[in-house]
Amino acid sequence: MSAVLKARTAPRAIVLRTRGSRHGPITRLASPADVGELIKPFVFLDLFDLSSASGPNFGWHPHSGIATLTVVHQGAIEYQETTGVKGTLVEGGIEWMRAGRGVWHTGTAVQHTKGFQLWIALPEALESAPSQSHYLSADQVPEEKPARIILGAYGRAKSAILSPPRINYLDVRLAAGERWTYQPPPDHDVAWLAVSEGTIGTPEPISSGELAVFEESNDAIVINADRASRFVLGSAAKHPHDLVLGHYSVHTSEAALAAGETEIERIGNQLATAGLLR
Repeated sequence: MSAVLKARTAPRAIVLRTRGSRHGPITRLASPADVGELIKPFVFLDLFDLSSASGPNFGWHPHSGIATLTVVHQGAIEYQETTGVKGTLVEGGIEWMRAGRGVWHTGTAVQHTKGFQLWIALPEALESAPSQSHYLSADQVPEEKPARIILGAYGRAKSAILSPPRINYLDVRLAAGERWTYQPPPDHDVAWLAVSEGTIGTPEPISSGELAVFEESNDAIVINADRASRFVLGSAAKHPHDLVLGHYSVHTSEAALAAGETEIERIGNQLATAGLLR
């Protein structure tokens, strides 16, 4: 047998495709109990299309053990955290909130607003750390065409967000007929993408509102845009822990979950005393 290894010519296979479940203006494409198990540390993904006329879209709610990451493609969202941070996230903006041991937040669309919200399961060293957030305006998000680098690094560009290592999250736009090849870093074996506009071929056609999970490997992903398209793509080293789940939390152990839920309850009691919880 020849010792020379031939380069792979077959496209990287898709092992799962889903349109998730729709709940009004929100389509849940992945959650920790289903697709999140395949693509962890990416454990949750919502595609949202919100109207300001509907009032508060995300009332006060807690998290622990994860980081939430919101990418606004259109419109604007007002946000507030129990850490005291508040403001408005406008088109092209990025929200990174590392919940750690526990935090509550809320958000309201102030215009017709579209985008993605992602949860990332944190490693043991960070799942019970103090909460931390980082908000970026559109002009603070680095680019390496055709991608905006939300987390991690691609080409010569690197995100300003201090996320856990070995995670990339890209916001990509392709013109009709454009071809792009994404080569993950050597230690990234998990990869997926979700389309918000248009249709791409990988080579299977993936259209707006659909998430595709690729087989675990380090192989490149070749994407052709059948028409002008926008999608998010994640790749990472697979999260090595079982997912221990609460209602709004994901941890690596029952003990860490119990500590997170205790902190969530403490903060929730403060919100209730202040009359902010209904």
